[in-house]
Amino acid sequence: MRIAVVGTSGAGKSTLAERLAAALHVPYIELDAINWQPGWVGLNETDVPEFKRRVDAAIAAEAWVLAGNYGDVRDAVWSRATDLVWLDYSRAVVMRRVMWRSFVRSLSRRELWPGTGNREEWRKWLEPEHPMRWAWSTHHRRRREYAQRIADPRWAHLRVHRLTRPREADALETRLTGEAGA
Repeated sequence: MRIAVVGTSGAGKSTLAERLAAALHVPYIELDAINWQPGWVGLNETDVPEFKRRVDAAIAAEAWVLAGNYGDVRDAVWSRATDLVWLDYSRAVVMRRVMWRSFVRSLSRRELWPGTGNREEWRKWLEPEHPMRWAWSTHHRRRREYAQRIADPRWAHLRVHRLTRPREADALETRLTGEAGA
């Protein structure tokens, strides 16, 4: 089973993907961890071929659960995936989650991806690229884009699991782990 978990910033992609990977006993792939280098340098902006190479190497495995939405690698990920979990939560749910996450990360000062030194900083909350601002400004557009992409015949092989409420994640985990054990 190869599962891609997608949704807008702050929806909970990484949290759910990590949980599913643990339940299914398969590798967890976080595209942000591949992308973000020390000093908040994004490979998707500075070295797209290297970013693609690293993602291709990660998704070459027989089974995995992946979290992320990067356009440069989306086709490669979706082509390899067997399942697509779309976290299509309301703007209120997403904003509550992304604000709480940013608050906790700013307080804890925990390094987000080992070895990068990248940490959440209060002073960056007002920047347009900050996940809180990004989630707010792109929520409706992302929802439309995902609906259109999923309808594309190229992705007919994917089993799409569209979650519209966070509580649906438990049932999905139960269903997928049951299938994997069968």
